[in-house]
Amino acid sequence: MTAIQLIAGLGNPGSKYEQTRHNAGFWFVDAVAHRYGAGFRTESRYKSEVARCTIDGHDCRLQKPMDFMNCSGMPVAALADFYRIPRQAILVVHDELDLPPGTVRLKKGGGHGGHNGLRDLIPNLGGSEFLRLRIGIGHPGHRDDVTAHVLKPASREDREAIDAAIDAALQVLPDIVAGKLDGAMKALHTAGPGQG
Repeated sequence: MTAIQLIAGLGNPGSKYEQTRHNAGFWFVDAVAHRYGAGFRTESRYKSEVARCTIDGHDCRLQKPMDFMNCSGMPVAALADFYRIPRQAILVVHDELDLPPGTVRLKKGGGHGGHNGLRDLIPNLGGSEFLRLRIGIGHPGHRDDVTAHVLKPASREDREAIDAAIDAALQVLPDIVAGKLDGAMKALHTAGPGQG
């Protein structure tokens, strides 16, 4: 069981995108930083905002790539390379269209599922064997509406559900970071929307 050394939240930089559904990964790492008393600083060599914290005795880096979503791979790969962090020790947090708001799921490896951030990450990291935390944002119903949906702020009701899911994931984060994935998955995957 590999301990997590890097938690990379995916999103788009800038105030224009701050409240949009596509930034659920940023919202999560911000919540982690808040809970563990870490402060982000700009690291231009990784084109990212980076923080460092200790989660239940595990030293962990938090990252928000400050490039657009479809260019997330290079910043994450640059930081992972510098600190010699293997793919298996990376947790990537991203929004997930195929899950309703209020739902959060943990997944090991797999394809990109049409997610532009993952699509860029996999070749840059040289493989897909990283852990993913998928935060449900709901699907607009038609694929032509997807771009507008992810780049729009969530409704108040949806945002509350997403925040509740983030909170549920924070409860099991010490297990995730320690590599105790079975218990974390069980806790997240048996809860209904609004409970994780």
